[in-house]
Parts: sequence; C-alpha cells; structure tokens
Amino acid sequence: MARRRGGVAAAAAAAASPAVVGAVSVMALVYYSTVFIFLDHWLGLGTTAGAANAAAFSVVVAACFFSFLCAAAADPGSVPASFAPDAEDPQRQGLKSRYCDKCCMYKPSRTHHCKVCKRCVLKMDHHCVWINNCVGYANYKSFIICVLNATIGSLYSLVVFLFDLFQTEHEFDVPYVKVIHVLVGVLLFFLSLTIGSLLCWHIYLLCHNMTTIEYREATRAKWLAQKSGQKYRHRFDLGTRKNIQMIMGPNILCWLCPTATGHLKDGTEFQITNN
Repeated sequence: MARRRGGVAAAAAAAASPAVVGAVSVMALVYYSTVFIFLDHWLGLGTTAGAANAAAFSVVVAACFFSFLCAAAADPGSVPASFAPDAEDPQRQGLKSRYCDKCCMYKPSRTHHCKVCKRCVLKMDHHCVWINNCVGYANYKSFIICVLNATIGSLYSLVVFLFDLFQTEHEFDVPYVKVIHVLVGVLLFFLSLTIGSLLCWHIYLLCHNMTTIEYREATRAKWLAQKSGQKYRHRFDLGTRKNIQMIMGPNILCWLCPTATGHLKDGTEFQITNN
C-alpha cells in the first residue's frame, strides 16, 4: 500500500482535520458506551456472555479503525509521471480529451481531477471528508472494508443498546439518564441507517465495477440509449464475480484485509467489456 503524498507530514495534517477527529471520536464514544455502559449493564462484563460479546465487538471496532487508517493514510492513486496516452487505445474511443489543464498532464481513463486535493486521482470515486482523502484506485478496498466494519459495529451496538433498554431496569426518573439513552439511541439509529445505506450503495458500485462519478455519467448515457431503442451496459462491467475480484483480489480469504492489495496494478489501464 503506497503512502500518501507528503509522507508523515501529510498523514499528520490529515489526522488533524476536524472531520477525521470527529470520526475517531464517534468510534471511541460508540465503543465505550456499548462495552462499558450498555453491555456491562445488560450482561455484565464479568460473565461469559458479556466477555464474549465485548471481545467480538472489540474485534469489529479494531478492524474498522485499522481499515480507516489505511484508507486515510494511503495514496489513492497518482498518475505516473511517464504516462502518455495511446492513440490506438480502445478505451479512448468516444471519450473527450484526457488532458488535465490544471495538472498540465495527460490522465488515464477513469482518472479525474480532485478540486480539494488539487491533483488527478486514478479511478477517482469521490473525496471523503471523513478520511480527509480521496477514495480512488489504491484505497477503495480499504474504504469499503471500513464501511462494512462500521455498519456491522453500528448494528451490533444498536442491538446491545435495545436489549439493555428493554430487558433491564433503568432509573429513568433521573433526568440525565433518560436524556443520555435518547441521545445515544438516536445516534446509533442514525449511524446504522446512514452507514448501512452507504455500504449498500458501494456494494452496488462494486458489483458493476463503477465509481460514483461514472454512475452519474452513466445515468445520462443510459437515458440516451433507451431513447434510441438500445440497451446500455457500463463499458468496464465484466460481470459481478470478476468486478469484485478486481477490487477485493482473487483470494477470497484476503477480501477483508485492507493491506492485501498486491493484485492492483498501476491503475492506468482497465479491461473493457466486448458488449
């Protein structure tokens, strides 16, 4: 996994972002409240069931935090300085000029210029404020693993909260106890809903080998194709299985490891469908 441009200094600057600090703070808050408040009050950390649930939840949170660091610290994909477009490249047929006026360099297919990072990013999906980094060719795997673990963690925490709420007694006569439970319940429900929706969206993109930017472009292309009586298919859609393997890797045992990116190439060329 390539480090972010600027090395340690860039990583430190990214970590100082308010959004990054906020994301890490939410992780810490959810972990502490789930394990040391709700789980301890419901089952007790001294019991076998309580300790097992605490261990399982800790593994999920640790995996989420590690993949979060990988996505934030990695270089999402820089255009090689030696890159030059091939005039006979079939991927360039029907595409506009791939020259970036801002970077003063040619950019490969599926590459876009990020206004925030102020550079071109290979297979750019979007700029994520929560990791203060672009999500691109080199860190998309760690990003989607982070979202997956965050969804599992949010739902796990919500279930623990609900079991503690309905199966144990609480001193709701005390105002702050009621307020805390309402706020935490709303937070967990909101996290589960938003992060879960984000996961479903990126699973869809993953299965179609498409980025968020390409989806927006494909919406108009699909409309034009239907208008002319034709069927539209994304040019990089090679089938669900192969699409997933191109991002997650050929070995299913390494799909949940954010650092297992040996299958990634330079990100300048992509296989296209013959249909």
